[in-house]
Amino acid sequence: MTSVLALAEALIACPSVTPAAGLVFDCLEGQLRPLGFEVHRFSAGEAPDGPVENLFAVRRGPAGSRHFAFAGHVDVVPPGEGWASAPFAPEVRGELLYGRGAVDMKGAIAAMVAACAEVPQDAGTISLIITGDEEGPARFGTLALIDHMRELGELPDLCLVGEPTSVNRLGDMMKIGRRGSVNIWLEVEGKEGHVAYPHLADNPITRLVAMLAELDALVLDEGTEWFQPSNLEVTDITVGNPATNVIPSRASARISIRFNALHTGQQLADRVGAIAQKHGGTARPVISGEAFLTPPGDFSAMIARAVEAETGLSPEASTTGGTSDARFLKDLCPVIEFGLCNATMHKRDEAVAIPDLEALARIYARVAQDALAQG
Repeated sequence: MTSVLALAEALIACPSVTPAAGLVFDCLEGQLRPLGFEVHRFSAGEAPDGPVENLFAVRRGPAGSRHFAFAGHVDVVPPGEGWASAPFAPEVRGELLYGRGAVDMKGAIAAMVAACAEVPQDAGTISLIITGDEEGPARFGTLALIDHMRELGELPDLCLVGEPTSVNRLGDMMKIGRRGSVNIWLEVEGKEGHVAYPHLADNPITRLVAMLAELDALVLDEGTEWFQPSNLEVTDITVGNPATNVIPSRASARISIRFNALHTGQQLADRVGAIAQKHGGTARPVISGEAFLTPPGDFSAMIARAVEAETGLSPEASTTGGTSDARFLKDLCPVIEFGLCNATMHKRDEAVAIPDLEALARIYARVAQDALAQG
């Protein structure tokens, strides 16, 4: 099998804090073209959330053959300070490969490339859907890739996203769905005045506190068979009043709701908006994604077989955690996420176990070949 370690080291060595562009895509393209892939690179969007560079690579199989896709991102979060070694200078110490992106998710992309090298071209069509903006606003990343694929008529039958889903050991968890996410900015206008003359003012903080208390008391649901209960969290309260003797003119807050398939983002936004209006405030929602589920079936069983063959573990099917670009890809085809252990993602001294990297490449190769052999 192609050296997945060397592929991962090459990708990590390309600094690619979100939004990623240029060098890291040059590196990935250089890994894919020798394997027979047709590589499409383009940028989408405008400031402030763009432009974003994206890559779609496809190696077509026989006419009418099945199409299996891998998906992921080459952008990474800022490394921060205090690393034992330079974050973009990959370093092997013992059985660990250190570097920003080792886990989330250049290691998985390297495993995808290594897996593709093991899949015969006549097995079917295989593609990689790679964005440079998953860790950021994600407005012009995978969504733009989906539009590009529709224009090309290259729509997959199944898609595996390589997010780091494993918890304690490689293979102990896969994600068959995700909760949705909506952030809502709340604002209450008042009338400023001297604290000694409250009858001449209107304190917006009092109404904002009452609004937040009502929102915090909501029980959105009790969860479902596959989803935990939805939760609403207050994430910011801002008044910005430097004076101790002034009633302010404005108070604002922000809430975040992670919700299951019993709701839509708009339904929750409308519900919060009504409560805000009741207390004389306004609500501005931004819906990041809807909840989705790929019901357990042939695809999840296929991944479970591959994982068990390489690790001896049977992965738990879960919908826990944050959002991912699977929330967009689920509109194309059934999508499941499976990848490396997530213990060090977004942390200082991010690292992946090299044996896990090699095992992941073998798992991905098994899944791709089984997916293409279906039907």
